[in-house]
Amino acid sequence: MITRIAVVPYPPLLVPALTVRADPETARLRGACLRAVSSLTDSAAEWVAVGVDQSGPQVLGPDTAGTFAGFGVDFPVTLGGAGTPDPELPLPALIAGLLREQAGALAVTTHLLAPDTPAGDCQRLGAELAAGDVGLLVLADGTNRSDERSPYSPDERAKPVDEQIRTALVDVDTAALFALEPEPCAELGVAGRAALQVLPGVVEATGGTWRGELLYSATPFGVTYHVATWTRTA
Repeated sequence: MITRIAVVPYPPLLVPALTVRADPETARLRGACLRAVSSLTDSAAEWVAVGVDQSGPQVLGPDTAGTFAGFGVDFPVTLGGAGTPDPELPLPALIAGLLREQAGALAVTTHLLAPDTPAGDCQRLGAELAAGDVGLLVLADGTNRSDERSPYSPDERAKPVDEQIRTALVDVDTAALFALEPEPCAELGVAGRAALQVLPGVVEATGGTWRGELLYSATPFGVTYHVATWTRTA
């Protein structure tokens, strides 16, 4: 069964090849993500990833490959095999492939959910995935409307939503994640809401005691990023 979960954001700035100049905050974020996903490899050689994209629902197997050419550099990644790079591979899958390679995992099967997937469907997917002997990678950004640096005009609802997600990740509060509402999350840029709502299904299906650890939580460039791990301890 799943005993280790990593929650990470999926911005292109995680890709060193896309960076023109080193930035201390970017280095902190990348380091936190690497620590989180390395913990998955410590518990399982293969992963399942869950992200959100307009192309969902779909499942991408380990033979899937892609490139960051659409973001300015033809930097290829794979989910485990040696497939031909797909120039249209969605960003969550690209980041899953990047992190798999960085952490040394053998393969990552990636589930992409539609942005409007109901919470109940997300929870059921989590329950289905829970029995697998894999690490679980959840790809989800926080809000993108929290301050003047944000790509969209600030919204007073953003910081409370980020705090709700942050606290839930620390406390393994599955009820708080399940309570995230699709419409406000969409308006505030929490595109990975459905991926976060897979977590309650995993925890409910596996039972036991879970411990959360927050490795990073900040809004360095107007978008909030949370990095955390959940570990089943008993």
